[in-house]
Amino acid sequence: MSQCHCGSARAYEDCCGPYHAGTALPPTAEALMRSRYSAFIVHNIDYLQSTLLPETAEDFNREETEQWARDSQWQGLEVRWTEAGGPEDDTGKVEFVARFNFEGKDYLHHETSRFEKRDGRWYYVDGAMGPRPRTADKVGRNDPCPCGSGKKYKKCHGA
Repeated sequence: MSQCHCGSARAYEDCCGPYHAGTALPPTAEALMRSRYSAFIVHNIDYLQSTLLPETAEDFNREETEQWARDSQWQGLEVRWTEAGGPEDDTGKVEFVARFNFEGKDYLHHETSRFEKRDGRWYYVDGAMGPRPRTADKVGRNDPCPCGSGKKYKKCHGA
């Protein structure tokens, strides 16, 4: 048994293999995302297409996807963050970084993907490239300084 390509530390036959073979469905958005990464490595283009949300499937370019999968050397997957996407959820998000080499040059594919579950099955909806936007509350000039000094922000770290 070989280790799964998705980085789960499980055997492929016990991880993404059953999803690719159609004998099981990924139970979470993250499991679907990991299985899609593995599908690139094993060149399972049918799986990649079948896991797209049906109304977005017309945008799928099979030839380009097949070429990218075939001509890239996939070097690893890092899941950075998930939001919802559990077995009881209907939507989820997963931020990940996939590393690969294409034509002798190393690349990162950094994406925050959206997933939707319909009739008990997870689908890939779309993704935003790059790191997910970070948000922070803006501190007003007259608000207490977040450092805990007890001073107003403008007299402490806002000076």
